[in-house]
Amino acid sequence: MTARLTDTPVLETERLILRAPLASDFEVFAPFVMSDRARYIGGGADKDIGHAWRVLAIITGHWHLRGFGSFVAEEKASGQPIGSMGPWFPGDWPERELGWTIWTEAAEGKGYAFEAVTALRRHAYGALGWSTAVSYIDPANARSRALAERLGCRIDPEAAKPVRDNEIDVWRHPAPEEIAA
Repeated sequence: MTARLTDTPVLETERLILRAPLASDFEVFAPFVMSDRARYIGGGADKDIGHAWRVLAIITGHWHLRGFGSFVAEEKASGQPIGSMGPWFPGDWPERELGWTIWTEAAEGKGYAFEAVTALRRHAYGALGWSTAVSYIDPANARSRALAERLGCRIDPEAAKPVRDNEIDVWRHPAPEEIAA
């Protein structure tokens, strides 16, 4: 039997299914977390399989504790999970965040994160009732900075930062009314 989160939404975009995490995602997720590609989210080449499992458990548990969480983006054409993205609000975060990761190099540069986060931002502003959202991005993470700009985000120098990471930039997403216009 495979346990599943229940009562979680499934969203679709042109090329992606956005769904709750599954245990089977670990096969693709673990190599990402244990690679240098995950250095901006607490992963890295110095991490082990146990660390990767705990991170997936945290992502999954967030759904239970908050009633929302990061979706796994599954490529419709292949059925393969390619990343996680969506609403995120750990207990020590000053604001609700929209975050994103692409797990494989093969999925990078294809616009998947833009496609998913655009849909997930609509979900956060609509179904979740958020009036604002931020993305916390390491200044050295050029790919995420470029995506934030493409999403219409701007650095908010007045915004509070997570206590554990004062070197992070806070990127403010456009307000719901700015997106609808």
